[in-house]
Amino acid sequence: MTSTYGNSKPSMDSLLQELQAKYEQVKLGGGAKRIEKEHAKGKLTARERIDYLRDKDTDFLEVGAFGADGMYAEEGGCPSAGVVTGIGYVSGRMCMIVANDATVKAGAWFPMTAKKNLRAQEIAMENQIPVIYLVDSAGVFLPMQNEIFPDKEHFGRQFRNNAKMSAMGIVQVAAIMGSCVAGGAYLPIMSDEAMIVDKTGSIFLAGSYLVKSAIGETIDNETLGGATTHCEISGVTDNKYDTDQDCLDAIRKIFDKIGHNNKAGFDRTEAKDPGMTGEKLVDVFPTERVKPYDMLEIIKGLIDGADFDEYKVDYGKTLICGTARIDGWAVGIVANQRKIVKTSKGEMQMGGVIYSDSADKAARFIMNCNQRKIPLIFLQDVSGFMVGSKAEHGGIIKDGAKMVNAMANSVVPKFTFILGNSYGAGNYAMCGKAYDPRLIYSWPTAQMAVMSGAAAANTLLQIKVAGLKKKGKVISPEDEKELLDEITSKYQEELSPYYAASRLWVDGVIDPRETRKVISMGIEAANHAPITERFNVGVIQT
Repeated sequence: MTSTYGNSKPSMDSLLQELQAKYEQVKLGGGAKRIEKEHAKGKLTARERIDYLRDKDTDFLEVGAFGADGMYAEEGGCPSAGVVTGIGYVSGRMCMIVANDATVKAGAWFPMTAKKNLRAQEIAMENQIPVIYLVDSAGVFLPMQNEIFPDKEHFGRQFRNNAKMSAMGIVQVAAIMGSCVAGGAYLPIMSDEAMIVDKTGSIFLAGSYLVKSAIGETIDNETLGGATTHCEISGVTDNKYDTDQDCLDAIRKIFDKIGHNNKAGFDRTEAKDPGMTGEKLVDVFPTERVKPYDMLEIIKGLIDGADFDEYKVDYGKTLICGTARIDGWAVGIVANQRKIVKTSKGEMQMGGVIYSDSADKAARFIMNCNQRKIPLIFLQDVSGFMVGSKAEHGGIIKDGAKMVNAMANSVVPKFTFILGNSYGAGNYAMCGKAYDPRLIYSWPTAQMAVMSGAAAANTLLQIKVAGLKKKGKVISPEDEKELLDEITSKYQEELSPYYAASRLWVDGVIDPRETRKVISMGIEAANHAPITERFNVGVIQT
C-alpha cells in the first residue's frame, strides 16, 4: 500500500486506514498459499496457534507487529520478522508468547527475527512473566548468517537469556510444532518443559542431509529426531501430542497450576471511563505537525474520569506533569505541551520545546513518582531543548541533565508513547528506546529523527552541494531542487513511524484508542516484578 504519510496534511482517518491495511497484510505472513500448505500438513499457523492457546475474550498486546516492514526485499521480504510475539493470558496467567511463523521462509531467522525475539525475552525478564515458545523454524537464514550469528545481540543471546530466566525463576515452556534445527534446538530444551507434536515436530542438531554429508550415516528425519525418538529413546522432550491443538491444550494445563509471584504493589482501583470518547480523542489530535493544540485535552481523553492532579501548574509550562488513573492504575504523566504558553514573567514559550524550568520541574516530579511507587507515562511530542544564548546562559544543559538523570535512574516502570514529533535530545529526555521503557509505542502521527524533515533536508542539501562544488561540479538551481526533492523524499520515509517500527525502535504503531489498553496491560505485567532497587539520581541532585 502506498503510504499517505508523505502528504502535507494526511487526515487521521487516512492514517488509521493505512495502519489497519498494513496490519491486515502483516497477519497474512508469507501469504495465503503458504498458509494453505501449513494447513495441508495438519498444522496451524503461528497466529492461529496463539489464538487457540490464549484465553477467550481477553486482550493480546502484540509486540513488533511491523518488525522488518519493508526490509529484506532482495530475499522476498520477512513480514513481522517471521515471528509473532506478544503479551496475552493463558489459563488466567499473563505471559509472553513467541511463535515462529513457518509461512515466512519456513520460519528462518533473519537479523530482525533475532532482535525481535530478544525484545520479547527482555520484556519477560523485566516483568518476570512466564514465556511460551511455539517453535517452528528452519534455523538461521544462511545467506545472512554473518549478521545474525556471532555478536552479542545476535542469535546466541537468546540461549543466554534462557539460562538467565531459568535462574530468575521465570517459567519457560516450549512446544516443538515443526522444524527445530541446529543451534535453535537449544531454545526449547533449555526451557522448563518441552513438548512435541507427533509427525510434524522434529528436533536435531543436524538434519539427515547434513548427517549423511558429515559422517556418512543414512537416516530419515523422523527417526533421527521425531517425537517418538525424543519421547521414548533420548528423553529430550517430555511428552508428544497428536495435533497442534492437543499440544496447546497441554500448555494450558501447565499454566493452570503455576504458582503466583509477589507483586510490585502498584495501586489500582476500579476503572472509570476516560474524560472523552475514543472518537473524540482521535478528532482533537492534529495531524499537521506545526499546528498547536492543548496536550491537556489529550491527557483527559486517556485518563479515568478526566481527573488529573497537575504538578506545578504555573511553572515550566511546556511540560505537563501530574498524577491520574488509567484503567484504575495510578500513573504519573510527563507530557510535552504543544501550545504556545505564557510564563509568569510575561515571556512566550514555544510549544513542544523543553525549557530549563520545564526540565527542572519534570526531574522533581519523576523523583516524587519514584518515592511513591507510581509508574511513569511519557507522552512525546517534542522538538527538543531550547537553544540560543539566553537558554545557554540560563543553564539549559544542566537542567536537561537533571531531567535525563532522574528519568534514566527511575526504578518504577516507564511507558512511552510517541504521539507526534520525537526529535533530537527531546527523544532521550522523554524516555526514548535507549532509556529502557517497559513498552514504547507510536501513534500513526509520529515522527522520529534527529531533527524535523525540512530542517534536515536543507542541512543535508548544503552538505551535498558543498561536496559537489569541491569536486568542481557546477550546480544549477534546477539541480539543487532535484537534489532537495530526492533528499526530502528519503528523509520523509525515515521519519515514518513504520520505519521506526520495522527496526524495533518502537514496539509497534497503534490506534490512539488502544493507548489505554497498552498502558493497563503494561502496568499489570510490571506488577509481577517487585522493585528491588532504590531510586538514586546520582551526582546531579539539585
